[in-house]
Formats: sequence, C-alpha cells, structure tokens
Amino acid sequence: MKILVINGPNINMLGIREPEVYGKTTYQELIRIIEQAAEELGVEVTCFQSNSQGAIVDAVQAAYGVYNGIVINPAGYTTNGIAIMDAMKSVNIPAVEVHITDISKREEFRRNSIIKLACFDAVVGEGISGYAKALAILKNHLENGSKES
Repeated sequence: MKILVINGPNINMLGIREPEVYGKTTYQELIRIIEQAAEELGVEVTCFQSNSQGAIVDAVQAAYGVYNGIVINPAGYTTNGIAIMDAMKSVNIPAVEVHITDISKREEFRRNSIIKLACFDAVVGEGISGYAKALAILKNHLENGSKES
C-alpha cells in the first residue's frame, strides 16, 4: 500500500513559523514522524511539499495509478485551492485532509475548506500527531472501506 503525503505552502517553515501556533517541530522532524508512523502501519509513504498550487496539482495528477491514498495538508490553499480540489476529484484517490491546528477555531477566513470536498475524512487540531492518525484512518479505509482508525 502506497500513500502520498502532500504538504502545502509554508509547512516547510515548521519550527520557525509561528511556533506558538504550529509548535517547534521542524519540517524535517515531521517527515521522520510520518515515515515512522508509516513503517509502524506497514505502508509505503512518500512526502511532498510545495508552496506552489500548480506543483501540488501536478503531484496529485502524477499520483494517479501510483498511490493508493493521499494525506493532504493544503495549508494556505485550504480555502482557495480549487485547482487542487479539482485535481483530487479527477484522480479519485481516497484522501484524508489534515491540519495541525483546528481551523474551525481560527480566523474566519481559514474555516471553510474547499479541499474537504475531495476527502472522505479530516484530522484537525491534533498537532503533528494528526498525520499519524490520518495515515491510520486512510490505511483502514483502504483495507476495510471504513474511516474508523
């Protein structure tokens, strides 16, 4: 089972960017945590990050026929990433949206995810550990057709 983890803009700045909001874990540490969680779950994982919506669309399209599932933190494209959402709907790969913070409790403009329209579940507000939970939910869904982790 192969899973693509996509991180959007500024996630590469974790540990530097607003540590009081996003924590002190760096992007490199996040990748190690994701890889460790994937190993424990017995799945292959590839991590991708871009600040460019076009590059994320390209990664989603390239996932077709290669990956069984996608975990995506659209970050700054959560509310306006129509092209990403369209690409995800086009490839129809099961996906879980993840957010480090609880976007429903943040600024009003961050609260409405357009990406959720292409995902069967979301993990929000659980910090960095939300990625491991999203991987587990996705694996279970792919194996059992259920979103329970």
